[in-house]
Amino acid sequence: MGFHKLAEDITNAVARRRTFAIIAHPDAGKTTLTEKLLLFGGAIQLAGEVKAKKDRIQTRSDWMKIERERGISVVTSVMTFEYEDNVFNLLDTPGHEDFADDTYRTLSAVDAAVMVIDAAKGIEPRTLKLFEVCRLRDIPIITFVNKMDRESRDPFEILDEIEQKLALDTAPITWPIGRGKTFSGTYHLALNAVRKGDAEKERTPVNGPDSNRVAGLLPENEREAFIEELELAREACRPLDIDAFREGHLTPVYFGSALRNYGVRDLIEALGAYGPPPRAQEADTRKVEATEDKMTSFVFKIQANMDPNHRDRIAFVRVCSGKLERGMKAKLVRTGKPMSLSAPQFFFARTRVTADEAFAGDVVGIPNHGTLRIGDTLTEGEEILFRGVPNFAPEILRRVRLGDAMKAKKLKEALHQMAEEGVVQLFSPEDGSPAIVGVVGAL
Repeated sequence: MGFHKLAEDITNAVARRRTFAIIAHPDAGKTTLTEKLLLFGGAIQLAGEVKAKKDRIQTRSDWMKIERERGISVVTSVMTFEYEDNVFNLLDTPGHEDFADDTYRTLSAVDAAVMVIDAAKGIEPRTLKLFEVCRLRDIPIITFVNKMDRESRDPFEILDEIEQKLALDTAPITWPIGRGKTFSGTYHLALNAVRKGDAEKERTPVNGPDSNRVAGLLPENEREAFIEELELAREACRPLDIDAFREGHLTPVYFGSALRNYGVRDLIEALGAYGPPPRAQEADTRKVEATEDKMTSFVFKIQANMDPNHRDRIAFVRVCSGKLERGMKAKLVRTGKPMSLSAPQFFFARTRVTADEAFAGDVVGIPNHGTLRIGDTLTEGEEILFRGVPNFAPEILRRVRLGDAMKAKKLKEALHQMAEEGVVQLFSPEDGSPAIVGVVGAL
């Protein structure tokens, strides 16, 4: 009975998990969308504020000094939240050319991605590059066309660009009612139902695009055009094919405005309804299924100084199978030595909660002082190695010289920390000359 119960727990827990990343060009609205998703998950009270035990702490996904200065998300935060019957693990990807390998590694730990497109700008270079990584890994993509409340391009033009530039079939699930100043909600093409904004939990069924309820949302001079547009969308666009989506050939498309609270509920419902549960992971000797009873996991990211008050070092671990429990002994396959997982943690930006148990698809932080490295595999004893975490040849090499010899020790420590985090690669010349630092992208 005991084993059977555990197996059932694992199967149910895995079926509920959705682990995804948001990919976007800077300023397409990724941070705002992240906050709105977390609002739905009850992880925060108002966008920008975290629910802490005693006081509410101002927070964002973008939080270290460098981010405040440049307005980009450098920290690949992990955020866990629940919505309805699903447990979501959202991994934040830096949306700029810097730290490229960090971003690629993050995408090795997800099962799906949400691609955010600015409705005025369409597919931008950074989005294209991140999309290509997803394609290499067969990661299914849901598209969110954001900023429909501003001047935007024609929805058909955006769909066409996705198909042409990404060689990806599109299946619009919702259609914008109005755009720019007149944008006032989304129309679900298959259900014939309208949602005025994210505050509406249920969609309102209508008789079609010519119903009075839809007409009431649009200025008179736009109603006829909307009806024609919707009929054309129905005739010309593909219906959703779940298999094609999960195989990475087709993307369901949603329209909205994260800032104005339109379309985000549509998106989170889609992730729950047909986002894939945790996938099987390739190891060196076999494929590991998510529902197996023995715990396996891999380290895809190391981050130091997440909390300036504690000089901490966190290894981010993606659970691949079984159940990771607080206090359990795991085998670090690289060294063959046991390791006690005494304080695994779930994250929301700076707020942490002790993880008593985690299942396949979950991402937990494991505090450690240098034992764990990027690419490490943890198991309950089995000798396997996960191969999914990439290593990159550096594109930029620089020698590091220091004017002040007194600071040499500090510099050495800082470079070693950055090397452990996988941000840089460190090369020490045999002749004792200054170290050479290699990176994939500039910062």
